[in-house]
Formats: sequence, structure tokens, C-alpha cells
Amino acid sequence: MNSFTDSGLNDQILDAVSELGFETPTPIQAKTIPHLLSSDQDLIAFAQTGTGKTAAFGLPAIQLTDVENKNPQTLILCPTRELCMQITKDLTNYSKNIKGISIVPVYGGARIDTQIRALNREAQIVVATPGRAKDLIIRKKLLLENVKRVVLDEADEMLTMGFKDDLDAILAETHHKKQTMLFSATMSREIMAITKKYMDHPIEISATPMNTGAENVKHLYYMVHASDRYEVLKRLADMNPNIYGIVFCRTRRETKEIANKLIQDGYNADAIHGELTQAQRDDVMGRFRSHQLQLLVATDVAARGLDVTDLTHIINYDLPDDIEVYIHRSGRTGRAGKSGISIAIIHMRETGKLKDIERKFKITFSKELVPSGRDICQKQLYSLIDKIEKVQVDDYQIEPFLPAIYEKLDWLSREDLIKHFVSAEFNRFLAYYKGAKDINVAERSRSEGRGQREKRTREERRRTPFIKLFINVGSKNNLNPARLMGLINEGLNSRETTIGKIEILKQFSFFEVEDTMELPLIDALKGQYFDGVPLLVQVSQEKPAFDPFSSERTQSRDYKKPKKDTRRSGGDKHKSGGGGRSRRRP
Repeated sequence: MNSFTDSGLNDQILDAVSELGFETPTPIQAKTIPHLLSSDQDLIAFAQTGTGKTAAFGLPAIQLTDVENKNPQTLILCPTRELCMQITKDLTNYSKNIKGISIVPVYGGARIDTQIRALNREAQIVVATPGRAKDLIIRKKLLLENVKRVVLDEADEMLTMGFKDDLDAILAETHHKKQTMLFSATMSREIMAITKKYMDHPIEISATPMNTGAENVKHLYYMVHASDRYEVLKRLADMNPNIYGIVFCRTRRETKEIANKLIQDGYNADAIHGELTQAQRDDVMGRFRSHQLQLLVATDVAARGLDVTDLTHIINYDLPDDIEVYIHRSGRTGRAGKSGISIAIIHMRETGKLKDIERKFKITFSKELVPSGRDICQKQLYSLIDKIEKVQVDDYQIEPFLPAIYEKLDWLSREDLIKHFVSAEFNRFLAYYKGAKDINVAERSRSEGRGQREKRTREERRRTPFIKLFINVGSKNNLNPARLMGLINEGLNSRETTIGKIEILKQFSFFEVEDTMELPLIDALKGQYFDGVPLLVQVSQEKPAFDPFSSERTQSRDYKKPKKDTRRSGGDKHKSGGGGRSRRRP
């Protein structure tokens, strides 16, 4: 089937489809529509969200509907209110040229008496969420004895959301000779159980290989400490000024916290979670669909059935407990032939889960470095310049104000005017990211063991000529070895520099770097700040350049310990005794 005209659909439907701009059927439509028009055999279809499933089962259902019979003939079950409404809208558009057909949505969160009246009038096709469908069946308002077709759309998600008992109760009310169609992205044990219990020798159709991710979605991961995940999220948003995506969190509480932080930090973001009323949820989704919001923070349950196009990013703030959910998340971007990016923010203990996802779904994650402050400032600056260059100028509206503006700015040269204008918009990024630390976490090699890594490191250090440097911050400034390495890597804009011994003291520290990096590093950190302290980095002397009135001493070989030692001769050397001072490494 190369076009809809080859499918067997009638002219009324073909005209509606053509008016909607559909010309070539998607793979799932090309395989499903001819079968459903010519056979009542049960069907299992494997397809990701956004592959055209609604038209695949909806167009045949419309054509096979007897408009003279006002009773339900097709029942479509889906996991969420949003998907229920979207399917109803699509089917209404497909059937607009057919007189006498009625498509009724029933779902929770809306007045049930209104839905009952709609069912009483006429409803040949009913689109329902499981909970509301079961409620209407119990009230004897949704009668299924004449139903000839049952569609389980997003069946795996309905089971994940805990609708198994509801599905069992609903399917038990239908005639055993009905045609059952199951659409799912994955094949779990629960899906297998449904197919065995309610389906009779179903034909299997697959639009894409099972358990694979979309080919036009790029999978990336950033490895940081768990406490730095929010900082990564902000940097990703700043690095992508036109981002339009969903941020997935594990819990409702975390969803609210992250969304509130983003809002307070000035980002166009909001959250959807179970505590929102339906009106609040509709308001958030309306703003997100109209691109008033760039980031939507959600749990998997709250995001079920969301049909939003043109998403550029999916960000996994937490990896899901069930790795199959990752494919559901990532499948929300990269639709309709467009490319998308799925990002996982992980820590060291989650590398195993990442490998499991790669192995099971045959995808490859690329490790990326968290953007540095300098990278983000550069990106934002160029984005601002592009916006200024492309802005539409309304000469008529602005003309009356120009003489006064020209006079006001006459003293500025062209170059100074540009600097002032750009700085007015750009200074907040420069201020925020000034001295931003490197929060990347070095990942252990996947191909070598700990002993091999330690051996390699020792050999590298023996071969590398080092120079010892002094830096005027220490543990009281919250400096630790990891943050110092990040400072070095970001200053040199490289993670390839070999770093030797590190000694963190209270008010200052020592560290070793390759001797060729001495001057570049000193120049790079000059004028930078760490924890509010202007940095001083210099080659370590016999006595380091530090506050001469400080009582702190160092065990560094480059510092000669005073002959008089006020500490006790016995006892734990880490405990203070007499007039001495205790010292611990952070």
C-alpha cells in the first residue's frame, strides 16, 4: 500500500484524509488498514507513540461503522484523558464527511452525567479511559453487548498504570466473537497474558523492530554527582535557548521541587503531577502546547498519553526504575521524521542501568561533558545576536521615538553602542557563570579493572614531568580534590591534562600538573573567583605565598616545618594537644 487510495477506504474518508494533508501512509498504517478492512482476525501491533496508530485503527473503524445502528460498535480504551480527547479529535476529523456517525469520549475528571447523556443519544464509537468505562458499565450506561471491535491503545502503559483489573472487568462484558486489536510499544509478561486470555490466534504486525529506540533520536548522558543534577539541568537549558522538552522525575515531590526551582530561577517551566486539578492540568498543558512553556516537569504517570509534537529534548532527571519506560520517554521526541535528543543525567551507580538499556534496546549512549560557564555564555551571546539580527523592525511605530534616542546615544561610538546594548541583556549570564565549576565526574573505564587503572595512573605519573603549584583556597572555601580538578579542567578547557598529587589544607592547597601546563593554567585562573575568593595560583616556593599571620602549617615537602612543635609527643597525631591545632583532610 503506497498511498491511501490503495487501502480500500471509501471516498468520503479519503477526501477527509487528503484535506488533512495526509498522502503517504506510515508503515503501521500501510500494514494495518488493509487487514482490518478485510478481516475480523485479532491483531497485535507493535509501534512507538507518534507513528500514526490512531489512523491505523481509526480509519477502518469509521468505515465499518453502521450509522443506522446508534449503539456502541467500537470501543477504544486508552490510558489518559489527554490521549482520549486527542483520539476523539482525530476520529472526528477523519469522519467529518460521514453523516450520522457519533464519536463520544468518556474519561475521568469530567462530569459523568454529561457523558451519560451523550451515550444515551447515540455513540457508535466510544473512546474511554479504563476507570470511567468501568464506572459507566457498573451504572449500566455503557452497554457493550453489540461491540464488534475493541482497541487497546498504549496497552503497555495502561498496565503500567495499574489498569489490569479494570481491563479484565471491561473485556469480560464484551462479546466473545468481537475483534480485539492491541497496540503496544513493548511486549511484557502482562501484555502476553492479555493476548492469551482475550485474543484468538492474533496476527502480529510491527512497524519497527520490537524493543528498539527511534533511529532519529540521539541518546546522550552526563555523569555528575547526584547533588549537581539541578545545576546540569539549568546549564542544558541555557546551552539550548530554544529548548522545548519534558523533564522526567521519579516522584511527585521532586517534580514540584524542580519545577518551582526553575520558575524561581527565571525559566519558562511548570509541572504536571497528580495533585493538580483537571482545570490546573489543562492550563499547564495549554501553555506548554502553545510554547509559552519551554520545559514541562513531569512524572511518568502524569505524562501518560500526552500528545505534544516538535519536542526537541527529553531529559531524564532520574532514570526510570523500569528500563522499558526509558523508550516510552525518548519516543516522545524525534517524531514525524524530525530529530530529537534524549538525555540521561546519571551518577556512577547508574552506569549498570545505562548498559542494560543499551543492551536491551540496541541503542548507544554518547557521554557528553556538562557545558562550562564559558561555553554557555558564548552560546547565549550568539543567540542574542541572531535574535537582534532577525528581529522585525516596525518603522512606523518606532519612528517618533528615534530622534530622542539618537540624541541620547550620540556620544557613543558604533562599537561602544554595540557593547552597551549586548551587555544590557547579557550581563546576568556573565555574572552567574563567572567562576562556574566543572561538575563532571570522571567515569571508570568500562574495559579495564581497578588494578589496571591504578597501574596505568602510576606509570603516567612516573613518565610525566610535574610542577607543583600553590593556590590560595582550601577546605574552608569548600575546596576538595574533585572540585580542584574541575577548576583545573575548566580553566584549561580540557580534561586531558594529567594531574599529580593534591594536598588540600584549610586556607590554601598544593597540586601537581604537567610542567607544560604551568603558564596556561596560571593565566587561565587569573582573575577567576572560587567561593567568592579571587584566585592566586603560582609556582610553589619554599614557603608559600599566604597570610603571614596565619597559624596554619603544611606538611608539604616544600615547606620547612618549624623546629618547635607545640603538639604533644604522644597520642593520636590527628588530635590536637596543648596549643597545637588539629588537621583533617576533607
